Amino acid sequence: MTIPDMDSVAHPQERRFNPYTENGGTILAIAGADFSVIAGDTRQSEGYSIQTRYAPKVFRLTDRAVLAVNGFAADGNMFVKKVKQRLEWYRHAHAKDMPLRAIARLIQTMLYGRRFFPYYVYNILGGVEEDGTGAVYSFDPVGSYEREACRAAGAAQSLVQPFLDNQIYFKNQQAAQGTSHPAHLPLETVLSIVIDSFTSATERHIEVGDGLEIFIALAKGRTLQGMESIRGLQELTVAEDGERLFVMRRDLKKD
Repeated sequence: MTIPDMDSVAHPQERRFNPYTENGGTILAIAGADFSVIAGDTRQSEGYSIQTRYAPKVFRLTDRAVLAVNGFAADGNMFVKKVKQRLEWYRHAHAKDMPLRAIARLIQTMLYGRRFFPYYVYNILGGVEEDGTGAVYSFDPVGSYEREACRAAGAAQSLVQPFLDNQIYFKNQQAAQGTSHPAHLPLETVLSIVIDSFTSATERHIEVGDGLEIFIALAKGRTLQGMESIRGLQELTVAEDGERLFVMRRDLKKD
């Protein structure tokens, strides 16, 4: 029989269990006049270990809505599954897809309902509103959200968000005399900014890399102008004569 150490008996002992972990990666979204671009890398890591080189962080919800999740990968996957389930119920009940702003409110309600044991994920919802304008909604883990023109989240947020502030919001940029900054950038410029954001983040952050998935949501009736030269473009649209959804994939550094 082992006699316990009297010091350990005399003093209280603490036991810790942390159900969460950070799995790296980065996501971003940019809204245009009649489109939205939502992107994320595919690396999933923990500390200095790469768990997989292909773990998607961006998911199609409807032809007009795309959800990007980042943080604790297990919570992210479960949350996306539950959101898709709720949207399927809505589709069966109303014979149509839920509008983007309603999806944003749904996500807010779901996150806030779990605020005492939250989904440890940062969500960015991007897509096209009913009036045909591009929109981006960003969420914190307990449901606070707002509509924005652009937002980055994840491991490289501190690297990517200042770049987006400069390129999208034109912070610290002086317009030429007699001109003003444009309210919205064209699609080809936005795609170039997205690719440059992830290329630079991959160079500077060990938790970003391997692959890049870029989803492009187009408003109803919009032409494919600015997308003609994109290689490997894949259309994910289900319904006819409505909004259109595309995805393009690129490789990032794997070291």
